[in-house]
Amino acid sequence: MDKVPQYVGNIKTPKMIKNLKFMRGPELVHSNLIHKQYGIIALGGGRLRHGHFEMIRLTIGRKMDTSRMFTVWRVDPPWQPVTRKGQGHRMGGGKGAIDHYVTPVKANRVIIELAGKCKFDEVKGFLQDIANKLPFEAMAVSQEILEARKIKEEEMEEKNINPYTFEYLIKNNFGNCHSWIKRIDHFHFGKYV
Repeated sequence: MDKVPQYVGNIKTPKMIKNLKFMRGPELVHSNLIHKQYGIIALGGGRLRHGHFEMIRLTIGRKMDTSRMFTVWRVDPPWQPVTRKGQGHRMGGGKGAIDHYVTPVKANRVIIELAGKCKFDEVKGFLQDIANKLPFEAMAVSQEILEARKIKEEEMEEKNINPYTFEYLIKNNFGNCHSWIKRIDHFHFGKYV
């Protein structure tokens, strides 16, 4: 993966604001495994730098048996610019220069997918090692684990007998909570913080 995105022609490289919306909330598109076998999913939002991509690539290259297995990237290469001012600079003088590029990731996003003639016990060790080194919470999963997580979430919502959920409290403005909750809580009700 490229460290810096390639722009066509003589385009001046654009700078960008933080855009935390790219990391907040659940991933709605890339949250399922294509090959229905194994992978790594993000449990929270965050940003992947070029070093994280290299760590994933090198670890899988060392540990995976290429004659029986293959992997697929499920995230884009770094594309969002992050700016930084030089050390010792005073305030002002405009926005700083681009320091590096990142890939924003939302919760439940599949980061990498591994498939082939293998069992989960063979690959779980090094997939979990990679997940532990990522800059946000992540876990190694199989298709069965993903399905079990989904069923458990649905069961918890169905079996909940407490009417005072966080969603109910926000929608009815209990304790004047609209004056102190985050704007994002109006949409996700305390999840994906």
